[in-house]
Formats: sequence, structure tokens, C-alpha cells
Amino acid sequence: MRTARRYLAREIYRSSTVVLLALIGLFTFFALIEELDDVGKKFTLANLFYMQALQLPTRLYDLLPIGLLIGAILSLAGLAQRNELVILRVSGVSGIKLLIMLWLVTIPLVIGAFVLSEVVTPAAEIKASETSLTLLGEAGGGRLNSGYWFKETAEQGGTRIINIAQLKANGNVGDVTVYEFNTGQELTSLSQAGTGHFADGTLVLQQVVQTHIDARSLSALADAIKPDAPLTRVQSVGERVLQTTLTPERLIARVLTPERMSMLDLVDYIDYLESNQLQTERQVVALWRKMAYPFTLLVMITIAAPIGFMQTRRGGVGSKVFVGILLGVGFFMLNQLALNVGMLSQWAPWVTALVPNLGALAVALAALILMENQHNVRRFNQTRWPWSKAAA
Repeated sequence: MRTARRYLAREIYRSSTVVLLALIGLFTFFALIEELDDVGKKFTLANLFYMQALQLPTRLYDLLPIGLLIGAILSLAGLAQRNELVILRVSGVSGIKLLIMLWLVTIPLVIGAFVLSEVVTPAAEIKASETSLTLLGEAGGGRLNSGYWFKETAEQGGTRIINIAQLKANGNVGDVTVYEFNTGQELTSLSQAGTGHFADGTLVLQQVVQTHIDARSLSALADAIKPDAPLTRVQSVGERVLQTTLTPERLIARVLTPERMSMLDLVDYIDYLESNQLQTERQVVALWRKMAYPFTLLVMITIAAPIGFMQTRRGGVGSKVFVGILLGVGFFMLNQLALNVGMLSQWAPWVTALVPNLGALAVALAALILMENQHNVRRFNQTRWPWSKAAA
């Protein structure tokens, strides 16, 4: 059994590697073509290749499940075509035992996927975002036309809203606007700074213009009475230091797609959002999907099993690969549909993350069991409906 398992592992790893290299190369080529318009004096062709190299771990993260599915189907279909699976079955290995062998073969890939998901991809995404900030002046992510918005509790117990128009490398920011409200949600001051940076739990702002709003302004506006003194006071200061819960890591977390963050960073960012009474549904769902990602590989190998075990007289290798591609794309679309519908319908996060995987796993296991017991099913049908014998 150990020899057979090693042989299966070698065939599946080799086929999956070839498929993944082909898919990553194809998607990288399309991305290069799309980004060629950005090439200029500041953003050179070498910078473009460097940026695309930083995207390779993310593409591997996205394509690993479907690459494993197609690679496993290719290898299993080849074994079936050469009658090697028949030899295993004749030697007493059932379909369920073969599936267990395939699960054991997938365990190293599951461990590698966990490392890729938690270490390699987040680090590459952070480096890509910093490089994009340096070379292009933008990082994408959750940026609105007005910039990035953050909300937190101020030192005096009120609320502070921070708008950052530009994120720069090494925790530096530009064009910062700070809105400060009292406990009654009344605006008390507005600060605008040209630049700023984070240091030891503080946000240090430079070139600050502060607008202080008098507490009588609300009543004056409500009563439409001309005040005796100005209701606002403007002053310029060279530097202002704010105690803040924001950090450079949380800034990057705001830029990154939640699925690209590590689970530790996601937990920290969710805690930050909850402490400031902000919505966390998207991040919680992403956390559950991150935990379910390694399990997706087991689902893919389970889907590949019944397709690969079919004898070649029921379809050649090409047709099996085509079916595998359709199933892989369908599973991806089902996952995205579950994510969007779950967010709109406010499903429990574990439902959005796990139900598509569990459903696909149940269907694949049912198909494998039916294939394994097809003779018993046929005999049962003939016993229950005797007229089917004549048709046979």
C-alpha cells in the first residue's frame, strides 16, 4: 500500500505541477499585457516584471484548488487508461480505500497551502502594495475617491474620523483630514495635514491647519441668531501628535483584500473594527474562508476521484479533463455566489464558508459510492422492476 500511495503521489504531484505552471503562466501573461499601459519613465518594464513576480504567490493561492483538481484527473485518468487502477482494484483495494489514499497524498499539499495562505501570500501582498505605493502612488484595495476612512474613539471619549488620501511606504501618509466629535456627535474640530507618519501608537501630523468650532455654533445655527463672537477659530501648527489605535499594519489591512491577509492579522483587524463599532461581516466571513481553504484541497481531490476512476471506454482523458475544468469553474462560481448571497442575506459566516465545500464533498462521495456499488444498484433495480430485465 505504501508503494502504491507513493506512486499515486508522484503522478498527482507531477501532473498538478504542470497544470499549475501552465495556468500561472497564462494568467501572468494576460496581466502583463493589461499592465503595459502603465510603463513609462518612472514605472519601467523591469518594475512591471517585479510587480508581477510579487503577484505569483497570490495567483498560486487562487489557482491551487483548480490546478489540483485538473492535475489529479489527468493522473488518475492516465492510470485508468493504462489499467493500473484495475490492477489495484483486483488486488483488493476498494474505491473508498483509494480515496483514503488520495486524501493521504493531499496532506502535504494541505500543509503547504496553509503556509502559503498564512505566510507567503500576505507577505507578498504587503510587499506588492508598498511597491505599488512607491512606484505608482496607489495601492488599490478599499480606496474610495476621497481616500481611506477610519473611525476610532478619541482620548476625551468622543469619536474621531480620519481620512487619509494617500498611503505611502513605511507607514507614511499624505493629505490627512481628522474630524473630531464630542460625545453628543457634534463636530468640535477639523484638522488638515499635508503629511504624517505613525510612531509608537501615535499619528504625528506635519503642516497642520486646525479649525476649532465653538460649542455655541449648533444653537446659533438652530436659532438663526448672529453670534457676538466668531464660532470658529483657525490656527496653523507645525506638528500635532494624536494617540491612535491605528498602526501601519492596520493601514495595510485596510488596503488588502481580507482573503489575502493572514488569520492573525484578520483577528487583529476584526478586533479593531469591533472596538470602534464598525462592520466586521466581510472580515469574519474571510476568516472562516481562510480556515476552510486547506479543506478545499481535500474536496478537490474527492471530486477528481469518481471522474478519474471511470474507465476510458466511458470517455477519454480529454473529456475527463473537460469535465474537471467545468466542475472547477462551477465550484469557484458557487463559492463566489455563496459569498455574495451570504453577505446580502446575512447568513452565518460558517455557512458561507463551509456549505459549498460540504455540498461538493457530499456529491463527490455519493458519486463514488454509486460507482463502487453500481452492480448492486443494477441488481436492485432489476429486482424491484422486473420488466427492466427485458429492456436490458
